[in-house]
Amino acid sequence: METQITKEILRKVRQVEVRTSRLVNDSLAGSYHSVFKGRGMNFDEVREYVPGDDIRAIDWNVTARTGVPHIKKFTEERELTIMLMIDISGSGDFGSGAGTKREMMAELGSILAFSARRNNDKVGLILFSDFVELYVPAQKGRSHILRLIREILFFQPQGTKTDLLIPLDFINRVAKRRCVTFLISDFCLPGVFDEALSRLQPKLQITNRRHDLIAMIVSDPREHQLPDVGWLTLEDAESGEQVELNTSDPAIRRGYAALAASRHNSLHRAMRTAGLDLLDLSTDQPSIQALLTFFKSRQRRQR
Repeated sequence: METQITKEILRKVRQVEVRTSRLVNDSLAGSYHSVFKGRGMNFDEVREYVPGDDIRAIDWNVTARTGVPHIKKFTEERELTIMLMIDISGSGDFGSGAGTKREMMAELGSILAFSARRNNDKVGLILFSDFVELYVPAQKGRSHILRLIREILFFQPQGTKTDLLIPLDFINRVAKRRCVTFLISDFCLPGVFDEALSRLQPKLQITNRRHDLIAMIVSDPREHQLPDVGWLTLEDAESGEQVELNTSDPAIRRGYAALAASRHNSLHRAMRTAGLDLLDLSTDQPSIQALLTFFKSRQRRQR
């Protein structure tokens, strides 16, 4: 039985690799490369000076030794460290269509991991609920990426609740060098939403100063609009709290939508105040096009 389960896991990981490799086409990979550039220059070689070269690049030691002007040539330091911080709390198991929020988060993580691999970047992983469930330090290589995909898809969390402060504190503590950090979550904050958001915003700002922090907000259409289907019992996947609503009442549906819109706007304001780039994704929309649009938009802003 254990061997059968292992084979099934490997088959699923391979399926994800094949599908994601197709999604990470030249267009997406090129956008990724343009947006996430290296942060330094590496010495490449010394060559003879050619009229028009920058005289500030002249290597005077080699010039004196050979009697012929030479310049230093540098190449961009491409290698980056990418850290995927993925929410695996109970609320991610919800999905009103073909897939759940957690499945979309897994797809996002896979696409970003393979994009990073194509650019020879290192990739690490943090899976969290209301504590860090798993930490995999950043490395390179296909086998490492496949291990990350396996963990994202099949890791069984011990916690059901969400605490976004935990992974932010963790990355600030363990990452000694600046890295590109993707925080992938549905941002279902515990307790009173506005109070939780006010505690989260300063931590987002601190982390964004230390790293390049990008928030990816994954939601489901039913979290924004209720269908007209009569009485429904809604349960909070993290706290277990239940509430009954008469969805045939237009006032109930309007109130639900207004509350969802208010939280959405508050979250966006907090992200902008913290200086973060953010991307909204929905389980009923393909993630690849949203990523491509986001990369192009970020590239334009950088220019």
